[in-house]
Amino acid sequence: MKRNYYFDREKKVYTSLLDVFLQFDGTQGVSPLLEETAIHLAVTGSSYRQAVQSLEKLVGYACMSHETIRQFIIEAEVEGHRAMEKKGRVFFIEADGLYVKRQRSRIKGKEEKIITIHQGWEKNGKRVSLVNRRYMVHQTNEPVWEAVENFLTKEYGYDPLDDWVVINGDGAPWITACREYFGDRGYVQLDRFHVAREIRQLFRGHARYRVIRKKLASWDEEGVLRELTSAIGTLEHEEKEKQLEAFVRRIGEMPGCLRDYRVWLKEKGIDTTNMRAMGSAEGTMHVFAKRSKNGRSWKDAGIEAMLRAIVAIKDTLLIRTRRGVMYGVEEREETKRETIVKKALKRVQTQMAEVVRDNIPYLRQSSGAPIYEVLQALKGF
Repeated sequence: MKRNYYFDREKKVYTSLLDVFLQFDGTQGVSPLLEETAIHLAVTGSSYRQAVQSLEKLVGYACMSHETIRQFIIEAEVEGHRAMEKKGRVFFIEADGLYVKRQRSRIKGKEEKIITIHQGWEKNGKRVSLVNRRYMVHQTNEPVWEAVENFLTKEYGYDPLDDWVVINGDGAPWITACREYFGDRGYVQLDRFHVAREIRQLFRGHARYRVIRKKLASWDEEGVLRELTSAIGTLEHEEKEKQLEAFVRRIGEMPGCLRDYRVWLKEKGIDTTNMRAMGSAEGTMHVFAKRSKNGRSWKDAGIEAMLRAIVAIKDTLLIRTRRGVMYGVEEREETKRETIVKKALKRVQTQMAEVVRDNIPYLRQSSGAPIYEVLQALKGF
């Protein structure tokens, strides 16, 4: 490729205008835009290797390795602070754990504590979106709920004396510890997806199954607990009996965990119009699990950096790359970027025919030539 070089009178050096536009000085071998694209593909795709393949198809050659992209993400610094405009006195928190396998470690895996925070729901046409939604991954040494409260205070201007907190989770000990931390200002619910799944595992085919489901759907905590307690001793397997006893004990230790939180908020004088049942934790886990699980194992530095990058893209945070370039990332831009890449890949495939046409003399022969018969036989492979 031939390029024109111009003399920069201020810096007294020769340079290419394209390099200046791309902020590319030639020392790193990668322009900031290509680095940004590589990070996006690695975070939003399924693997580092898939990101490498997508880049190769996009630019036409193998421009970097999967290890290079991994280092980009590990070295990237996420600007975690983005002040939110506080809307109301109620904060909704969805908490769940993501078990991730570890590489070359004495421990087989570790649970990553992931928190989703929002301030309600709003309808956009047929879709419902969360208001003021933010993600948080607990990666500090401070207790998890102390870290959550600090995050609420810094990002939302949370007032522990005036605001209310509703927490939804699967009942893990680290999640239920929030009851003691927030005290009377917090309300804890057991995630209905996990409760319904456990009831299904225990009672599918059982005579009480439909009754228990109806009690759960009507927010009748006492009715659910009564049915579960009376069912002890009626299950066929000893393991299920032990699981049922532990399930009953967990519900009994958390009064109100199966009731409607909106009743509690109304008692506090809060308008609950447009408030919905909680339960986005499982959807959140799917977002993170899609990239971090599927049989993969990670080093601590790798998974921590990847989770920070996912949060940055989902929460429109700024990322400082290896070259010190700052750029904003918007969730809707992520979809646009994926669309652009897919269109580019399709364009490469369709343009290949134009590139090859009349450039290979052997293919100019008539349809009766042997090569024509071979290509016809290979059609569809």
